[in-house]
Amino acid sequence: MAILDVFSSSDAKRAKRANGARAEADEADILDTLKQEHDEVKELLGKLVDTEKAAERTSLVKQIKAALIPHVRAEEKVVYDAIIAQRDKDAKVDGNEGYIEHKHADIALKRLDTIRPASSPEFTAAAKVLKELVEHHIKDEESNVWRDVRKTFDGDQRIEMNRKYEATKQKVKVA
Repeated sequence: MAILDVFSSSDAKRAKRANGARAEADEADILDTLKQEHDEVKELLGKLVDTEKAAERTSLVKQIKAALIPHVRAEEKVVYDAIIAQRDKDAKVDGNEGYIEHKHADIALKRLDTIRPASSPEFTAAAKVLKELVEHHIKDEESNVWRDVRKTFDGDQRIEMNRKYEATKQKVKVA
């Protein structure tokens, strides 16, 4: 086998894996994607609260922003707006509550990003508040909003919502 064939074979395998991952994402239910991202953010927030090292805290805040900001903006546009557009009054309340909780998390994250030193008691307090806000929000959302999504949208619609969600996330800029 020629060296060129080995490279071509490796490239083909990589492309097949990438296409497979893309196809898998194209067939994912929006709720499965959101659950995975919620779990990732909760893990990062747990690490943030548990560590006292300033450099690690600063790095974790960057990771949290990179994960949370695109998630929040895309979720609002694709999920909350779809729920708010329904006639069901409770669903409208759930969607609006999600927007309000996201705003509070945005404020807490921005505040956390400005506190120096990152090893200070103020930073610790802000990290705990952000963690509590996000965990409360996730609990409410996974119960109420997801109930609304399941009631309103069938599996194919939720797969399409996931496609739109992933595309919307790609357009979000994180400062």
